[in-house]
Amino acid sequence: MSKVATLYRMHTAEHICPYGLKSRHLLKSKGYIIEDNILASQKETEAFKKKYNVQTTPQTFISDNRIGGYEALKKYFGKRIEDKNSADYMPVIAIFSMTLAMAVALFFSGFGETGGLYIIETFIALSMCVLAIQKLRDLNAFTLQFITYDLLAMRYVPYAYIYAILEAFAGVGMLTGKLAWLFAPAALFIGTVGAISVFKAVYIDKRELKCACVGGNSNVPLGAISLTENIMMVSMAIWMLAS
Repeated sequence: MSKVATLYRMHTAEHICPYGLKSRHLLKSKGYIIEDNILASQKETEAFKKKYNVQTTPQTFISDNRIGGYEALKKYFGKRIEDKNSADYMPVIAIFSMTLAMAVALFFSGFGETGGLYIIETFIALSMCVLAIQKLRDLNAFTLQFITYDLLAMRYVPYAYIYAILEAFAGVGMLTGKLAWLFAPAALFIGTVGAISVFKAVYIDKRELKCACVGGNSNVPLGAISLTENIMMVSMAIWMLAS
């Protein structure tokens, strides 16, 4: 017998429910024939919710049993449910993977003249630029997390805003490979203060905090990754000044 599911989802000129589309795709991937019921207005949606005494749409029914929304449907099929409060390293993995790939690509394109060392230098500089973008796109959210552990930002809140700008300034400067005296001190300063702050917060005070390295509202735990980011900046700054 064919498997049949009934789906109710909102699809209006103003709003297409993304979870409705995801529910439809999930049902199709499981081999269900879908009775796709479109709620074409806010009035229809509210009437549906009142009729079935539910708070949200979409809603899926299988064998006359209401399964629920997209998360409930995933659970019904035994799929992993994402915990919004759990640690999430994917932003960090995505950023560092892409910046490393970009550095390697630039090397093979003919920009690099110093072998593997060029790749490392470019990788760190690109990483700083991308991490700065993550902070600058929502400075308020970044500062709300950053000031909870950075020792200087705790005492002087405007430094949290300055930090993101200095990281972008140093990252772009490092990409030029020139004027080390101008760009390296900025990286050395923010990297040193950052490393000390993270080490104190995590390894001395034993505080469980979220890292603002990839911007505000992230679920990346403050710890080894944050410390590594700062050590990379300090190392790169020292290397630029020395060479």
